[in-house]
Amino acid sequence: MTLTTLDWTIVGAYFALSLAVGIWASKQAGKDTKSFFLAGRNMPWWLLGVSMVATTFSTDTPNLVTDLVRQNGVSGNWVWWAFLLTGMLTVFVYAKLWHRSGVLTDIEFYELRYSGKAAAFLRGFRALYLGLVFNVLVMGAVSLAAVKFGEIVLGWPGWLTLLIACSITLSYSTLGGLKAVIITDFVQFSLAMVGSIWAMIYILGLEQIGGLSNLITHANVVDKLALIPDLSDPDIWVPILLVPLAVQWWASYYPGSEPGGGGYIAQRMFSAKDEKNAVSATLFFNVAHYALRPWPWILIALSSLIVFPELSDIQDAFPNLSPDKLGHDVAYPAMLTLLPTGLLGLVAASLIAAFMSTMSTQLNLGASYLVNDFYQRFIKPDASEKHLVNVGRLFTVISIILGGGLGLFLTSAGQAFELLLMIGAGTGMIYILRWFWWRINAYTEIVAMVSSLCIAFYFNFINQSFPGWEKIVIGAILTTVVWVVATYFTPPDDEETLKNFVKKVNPGGPGWSRYSHGVSSEPWPVPNGILCMMLGCFAVYGVLLGVGQLIYGEPFGIALIGLAGVSAFGLTRLWK
Repeated sequence: MTLTTLDWTIVGAYFALSLAVGIWASKQAGKDTKSFFLAGRNMPWWLLGVSMVATTFSTDTPNLVTDLVRQNGVSGNWVWWAFLLTGMLTVFVYAKLWHRSGVLTDIEFYELRYSGKAAAFLRGFRALYLGLVFNVLVMGAVSLAAVKFGEIVLGWPGWLTLLIACSITLSYSTLGGLKAVIITDFVQFSLAMVGSIWAMIYILGLEQIGGLSNLITHANVVDKLALIPDLSDPDIWVPILLVPLAVQWWASYYPGSEPGGGGYIAQRMFSAKDEKNAVSATLFFNVAHYALRPWPWILIALSSLIVFPELSDIQDAFPNLSPDKLGHDVAYPAMLTLLPTGLLGLVAASLIAAFMSTMSTQLNLGASYLVNDFYQRFIKPDASEKHLVNVGRLFTVISIILGGGLGLFLTSAGQAFELLLMIGAGTGMIYILRWFWWRINAYTEIVAMVSSLCIAFYFNFINQSFPGWEKIVIGAILTTVVWVVATYFTPPDDEETLKNFVKKVNPGGPGWSRYSHGVSSEPWPVPNGILCMMLGCFAVYGVLLGVGQLIYGEPFGIALIGLAGVSAFGLTRLWK
């Protein structure tokens, strides 16, 4: 399989469009940090929502889904479907609080919420940690998928794929800032959805597959179809279903699904023109991410079990694939090589676009941390806006070199996913409670962060005998115990800081009763928000699982979609 002139023309046209957007947005982006990192704070909900979805869909996303389906069946996707709980809680509880805070980054929040030298240290340390270490790890995982895609579909060595794609991403990211990222995200999302759905339709029609009905009755596929894992076997359903729904969604800090909101989701909310647009954008993201996109990837993953039932089949088909990059996740790009001319170019462009979308967001977000929360805060507080924008562009260059370089050393999408979950295990509850309990302080977060890193290092590099789900559960429990004890043994924040926080953000609730006198008499919205969260989850899960049942030819899918409709109706009534 080789890409034809038509395929390369489609890929090249997308590259040219991305550069044109960056050049167009560059004049406004260079004005000040608010323009470069927050697109002027005037973005509409629909553009921000699509940008969130596009960022979450990277080249590694369908690879990860394929890895999960091939090894654990369709129900294996609950390890990321469970993050819908986090997302809906952000929509109905945290989105408006973040927008009210008025900060440039979610790390600047630390000196709004906490006080003293501990708050300043936490802000600076988190800026370096998230802006460099964590951000580079995320970009490394994304780059790994691009390397595998390049070797299988484009026929390029991994370094060449990263060099070209990263160079174009770097160009429009440094020129146009967040506005260029958001606008190109819209194009990337449209391209990705068309490409994945069209590819699914074509692959299902292949002679080897024989249509949807033959796919779901094939001997290689039938034991992978269950939407809920086998509840009679704890070794299966505990790690796949129970741990994600009971622990993982609130305990782990994962990009795009941060407990309490954060990261690029918070950045998009800060960029909204008002509170209503911030909430609406986040709701659209969660609906599209969980209910709209998964099934094309899942059906292609199931089809790969027929065409490439074993890893050896992939190795035989692609002898030039690096041995350390061979894994179940490469079955997705392997299936794409079966596409015809033109469609292959469109899908190739869509996956390159997905890579560039995530990389550009991580670059802009990481640079915002390093500039606003480290460089300006601690090194040059009197720097001009133009100087800060230029420093942000420099940090962007450094970050993409480190992230792309790491991608050449990683081997598996599942490996990177598990490591990201493990690093933040146990810290998530702090990000939820700090909004509603005055006693959480900067020392709480510092202790939790250090203990989480130490535990993750122990389980991943010293004692590797535990399975992944046990690492997350044990890590979450140990880290939580440590930070709760630390909270009571460290001094609280000063009264003035806490009063100013309540006055500006107005989180409400019994945890702030001693500071909320005279602030607002409106009822505490959190109980209503949690009920909205539950209805939102029922609606999205109803559509996700209902569509799956209908694909399998099961009429029960209609009942699930009906439940989703009832939940959505109740949500609209309650949300008002």
